[in-house]
Amino acid sequence: MSTLAPGTTLQKLWGRSFIFIMLANALLFMAFEMLLPTLPLFVSTLGGQASQIGLVTGIFMFSAILVRPFTAVLATWMDKKYWLIIGIAICALMTGAYYLSSGIGMILVFRVIHGFGFGLATTYFATIATENIPKTRRGEGMGYFGVGETVAVSIGPLVGTTLLLKSSYQSLFMGGMCILLLALLMAVFVSRKPKQMSANEIQHAPQATVKWIEKKVLFPSLLIMLVGIAAGAIMSFVALFANERGFTNIAWFFFIVAIASFVVRLFSGKMFDQLGPGSVLLPAAGFAIAGLLVLIVAQNDFQFLIAAALYGFGFGAIFPAIQTWCVNLVEEHEHENAMASFFNFFDLGIGGGSLVLGVVASAFSYTMVYAISIGIFVVYILLYLIYSSKQKSIKNRPLEVHIE
Repeated sequence: MSTLAPGTTLQKLWGRSFIFIMLANALLFMAFEMLLPTLPLFVSTLGGQASQIGLVTGIFMFSAILVRPFTAVLATWMDKKYWLIIGIAICALMTGAYYLSSGIGMILVFRVIHGFGFGLATTYFATIATENIPKTRRGEGMGYFGVGETVAVSIGPLVGTTLLLKSSYQSLFMGGMCILLLALLMAVFVSRKPKQMSANEIQHAPQATVKWIEKKVLFPSLLIMLVGIAAGAIMSFVALFANERGFTNIAWFFFIVAIASFVVRLFSGKMFDQLGPGSVLLPAAGFAIAGLLVLIVAQNDFQFLIAAALYGFGFGAIFPAIQTWCVNLVEEHEHENAMASFFNFFDLGIGGGSLVLGVVASAFSYTMVYAISIGIFVVYILLYLIYSSKQKSIKNRPLEVHIE
């Protein structure tokens, strides 16, 4: 049942700017994912040890997390579209610069700078996309916006490894840089549609500040961190788990996750807009749990791919729903802070989860890793139910009237 008032027309979603920003964001993640399986190989050719390879990966995420809390303040110094272009340009230059690295120290410097650019770009992509989506269709629009990211997660590693196998590291890094330059060109043609404010609203608008955590989105950010832990288990260990079980369709696993994520977003965003967060977040968690259960008990490739589809339905619906929820909880001038908290908690979940679950895998098994991931989703469901119950209690609480 639609929440639109009688006589209200559905506002336009698919404008030029929204299409360009969706595609440019996908290209950013494409270039990023191309380096995930290939940059560690490049580091090893320069004599890097396992600990140094881990540092190269970790320091990138740390610098991205470090810069995001400053994005709201930076947007007061210069239009956020220009910061977006700068972020993409940094990513492009650093991707090409990796080939010039003569040692581990130089790669680490490039990774820190690259992480700053990635942190800027991801935050401003999300906030500018929000500006170009009608508020009544925000869940639907953010779902479509994130489709490119999901597809890139599956295709990027394949493109990167293929370029490396067929050609060289130079082709890999130059190819990634060209993809990012195309993203930059698309970003140039994106128009911003910020909320129009009166002179009085501008005068009394709160000053932007550096916020490491936006308290208004703390709860949904905690949920996305839990989702990130489980996602880290899939990204980091599913290939090793598949080899251990004798499954051969590892590339197809990630492809089906991407396809399922795309399909579910065709309707999950509309459900969010019409029925609220719970209509998406709870059923989606059920799908994710079902996928992990099937993964644990899978005995053949077909069951392995069924697990991918179920997990893809769950994760594909949850990520944009929580992202949209965070945006809806804050005012427009707080969008950068909300998105900074959202992405940082998700990245912390992936990074910290991969580290802790890696220890679990070494001590026990990959099956235990995915059993723990199921437990994490159960905690996620319980937390949401408790939160929802408290919100209803507050809403239904009668107002106290004092008679003197």
